[in-house]
Amino acid sequence: MTRLPHTSTAKLITFCAVKTIVLMAVFASASSHANEALARKSDCLGCHAIATKVVGPAFKEVAAKYADQHDAADMLSQSIRSGGVGKWGELPMPAQLKLSQADAKKLATWILKVK
Repeated sequence: MTRLPHTSTAKLITFCAVKTIVLMAVFASASSHANEALARKSDCLGCHAIATKVVGPAFKEVAAKYADQHDAADMLSQSIRSGGVGKWGELPMPAQLKLSQADAKKLATWILKVK
Protein backbone atom coordinates (compact mmCIF):
# COMPACT_ATOMS: atom_id res chain seq x y z
CA MET A 1 0.00 0.00 0.00
CA THR A 2 1.41 3.37 -1.01
CA ARG A 3 1.02 6.25 1.40
CA LEU A 4 0.17 9.65 0.07
CA PRO A 5 2.31 12.52 1.21
CA HIS A 6 0.72 14.43 4.07
CA THR A 7 -0.15 17.50 1.97
CA SER A 8 -1.85 15.34 -0.67
CA THR A 9 -3.89 13.59 2.00
CA ALA A 10 -4.94 16.92 3.49
CA LYS A 11 -5.95 18.22 0.06
CA LEU A 12 -7.94 15.07 -0.67
CA ILE A 13 -9.72 15.26 2.68
CA THR A 14 -10.49 18.95 2.11
CA PHE A 15 -11.80 18.22 -1.39
CA CYS A 16 -14.04 15.41 -0.10
CA ALA A 17 -15.36 17.58 2.73
CA VAL A 18 -16.20 20.46 0.38
CA LYS A 19 -17.84 18.08 -2.09
CA THR A 20 -19.96 16.58 0.71
CA ILE A 21 -21.08 20.01 1.91
CA VAL A 22 -22.02 21.08 -1.62
CA LEU A 23 -24.02 17.89 -2.20
CA MET A 24 -25.83 18.30 1.12
CA ALA A 25 -26.78 21.86 0.16
CA VAL A 26 -28.04 20.72 -3.24
CA PHE A 27 -30.16 17.96 -1.72
CA ALA A 28 -31.55 20.30 0.97
CA SER A 29 -32.42 22.86 -1.68
CA ALA A 30 -34.09 20.24 -3.85
CA SER A 31 -36.13 19.02 -0.89
CA SER A 32 -37.14 22.58 -0.05
CA HIS A 33 -38.23 23.23 -3.64
CA ALA A 34 -40.09 19.93 -3.75
CA ASN A 35 -42.06 20.82 -0.63
CA GLU A 36 -42.78 24.31 -1.94
CA ALA A 37 -44.04 22.62 -5.10
CA LEU A 38 -46.26 20.42 -2.92
CA ALA A 39 -47.61 23.56 -1.21
CA ARG A 40 -48.42 25.04 -4.64
CA LYS A 41 -49.99 21.82 -5.90
CA SER A 42 -52.09 21.57 -2.72
CA ASP A 43 -53.33 25.17 -3.07
CA CYS A 44 -51.78 26.25 0.23
CA LEU A 45 -50.40 29.34 -1.48
CA GLY A 46 -53.92 30.52 -2.26
CA CYS A 47 -54.27 31.54 1.39
CA HIS A 48 -50.68 31.57 2.67
CA ALA A 49 -47.36 33.03 1.56
CA ILE A 50 -43.87 32.44 2.87
CA ALA A 51 -43.20 35.90 4.31
CA THR A 52 -46.49 37.83 4.35
CA LYS A 53 -50.00 37.24 5.61
CA VAL A 54 -52.48 36.63 2.81
CA VAL A 55 -55.73 35.16 4.15
CA GLY A 56 -53.96 32.95 6.65
CA PRO A 57 -50.67 33.58 8.44
CA ALA A 58 -47.33 33.63 6.64
CA PHE A 59 -45.39 30.39 6.90
CA LYS A 60 -42.63 32.36 8.67
CA GLU A 61 -45.14 33.33 11.38
CA VAL A 62 -46.23 29.72 11.77
CA ALA A 63 -42.60 28.54 12.03
CA ALA A 64 -41.85 31.20 14.66
CA LYS A 65 -44.97 30.43 16.72
CA TYR A 66 -44.21 26.71 16.97
CA ALA A 67 -40.40 26.84 16.98
CA ASP A 68 -40.03 25.61 20.55
CA GLN A 69 -42.62 22.82 20.46
CA HIS A 70 -41.16 19.34 20.15
CA ASP A 71 -44.36 17.93 18.61
CA ALA A 72 -44.96 20.86 16.26
CA ALA A 73 -44.71 18.87 13.01
CA ASP A 74 -47.28 16.32 14.18
CA MET A 75 -49.60 19.00 15.54
CA LEU A 76 -49.32 21.15 12.43
CA SER A 77 -49.83 18.24 10.02
CA GLN A 78 -53.00 17.34 11.95
CA SER A 79 -54.17 20.98 11.73
CA ILE A 80 -53.51 21.01 7.99
CA ARG A 81 -55.64 17.91 7.45
CA SER A 82 -58.47 18.72 9.88
CA GLY A 83 -58.59 22.52 9.53
CA GLY A 84 -59.54 24.73 12.43
CA VAL A 85 -60.37 28.14 13.75
CA GLY A 86 -59.11 30.32 16.58
CA LYS A 87 -55.36 29.76 16.43
CA TRP A 88 -54.84 32.72 14.07
CA GLY A 89 -58.11 34.61 14.39
CA GLU A 90 -61.72 33.88 13.62
CA LEU A 91 -61.40 33.02 9.94
CA PRO A 92 -61.49 29.21 9.66
CA MET A 93 -58.96 27.17 7.76
CA PRO A 94 -60.79 24.47 5.83
CA ALA A 95 -59.80 20.85 6.24
CA GLN A 96 -57.36 19.57 3.62
CA LEU A 97 -58.52 15.96 3.56
CA LYS A 98 -57.30 15.45 -0.01
CA LEU A 99 -53.75 15.52 1.38
CA SER A 100 -52.36 12.24 2.59
CA GLN A 101 -51.00 12.16 6.12
CA ALA A 102 -47.51 11.77 4.67
CA ASP A 103 -47.87 14.86 2.46
CA ALA A 104 -49.35 16.87 5.34
CA LYS A 105 -46.32 15.88 7.43
CA LYS A 106 -43.94 16.93 4.61
CA LEU A 107 -45.67 20.30 4.38
CA ALA A 108 -45.65 20.78 8.15
CA THR A 109 -41.95 19.93 8.37
CA TRP A 110 -41.17 22.31 5.48
CA ILE A 111 -43.28 25.13 6.98
CA LEU A 112 -41.52 24.79 10.33
CA LYS A 113 -38.14 25.25 8.60
CA VAL A 114 -39.14 28.48 6.82
CA LYS A 115 -36.99 31.38 7.95
